[in-house]
Amino acid sequence: MRILLAILLAVVITDPKEVAKANSLKKEAEQAYLSGDYELALSKFTLLRDSMEVDDPAIKLNIAHAHYNLGDTAGAKLAYNSLTSSGNTKLKSVALQQLGVMSKDAGKLEEALQQLKSSIKADPANQEARYNYEVVKKLLEEQKQQQKNQNQQNQDQQNQDGEDENQQQKQDQKQEGEQENKDNQQGENQEKSEEEQQKEEQQNQQEEGEEQQQEKSEEQMTKEKLEEMGISEEKARQLLEAMRQSEIKYLQHQRRKPTKRPPSDKPDW
Repeated sequence: MRILLAILLAVVITDPKEVAKANSLKKEAEQAYLSGDYELALSKFTLLRDSMEVDDPAIKLNIAHAHYNLGDTAGAKLAYNSLTSSGNTKLKSVALQQLGVMSKDAGKLEEALQQLKSSIKADPANQEARYNYEVVKKLLEEQKQQQKNQNQQNQDQQNQDGEDENQQQKQDQKQEGEQENKDNQQGENQEKSEEEQQKEEQQNQQEEGEEQQQEKSEEQMTKEKLEEMGISEEKARQLLEAMRQSEIKYLQHQRRKPTKRPPSDKPDW
């Protein structure tokens, strides 16, 4: 902001020396401001207002401009706000315009739009306020559109996440069902195998029992026959052993007995 308002010394200074001093200080302040030495300009404008009691709204506005150009937003905002109730509509419009620009720079677009609207209302001829109003209005519309697009993207993402989650749940349920079926099948096969094994063991035990029973029956029958014949088991074993030995000797004797060849002059028959 390089705007510098000309200051009319609306003071009650009657001493010619004081008037000359005030005019000299005003000129120095204006030159410092225009040359970009805002610190010097601020000190001289402040001296005019406070020490020399020059009561002119233009000094307050130039002080606010100096704070703004020095980057002192807090001081500038305080000085501009002091002019928003001024009876000078042009100064009031400029002050509101600058507050709107500062709000825009801070990202407070809604607030900036209202301040610039008030600036135009105070002075409809303030073209700079109108220009900034249109800029902020466009930025606000773009911001709202971006927010709308972002909300739509967030909603689409949520919908996609929900769909992906449902698909994953279905996949998990399918895998769980397949695994459960597999486990059930394995359990049934295992139960069937154990049942068949148990049946086989029972059958083997039954066959062994039948064989043992048969052996016991044969043994019992042999024992009964021996008792009928009046032969003890020990005597029967001895007889069997003697018979076995005789059979062995007979077989051995048969192997050693030579074979008699028939006479060669007679037919084989």
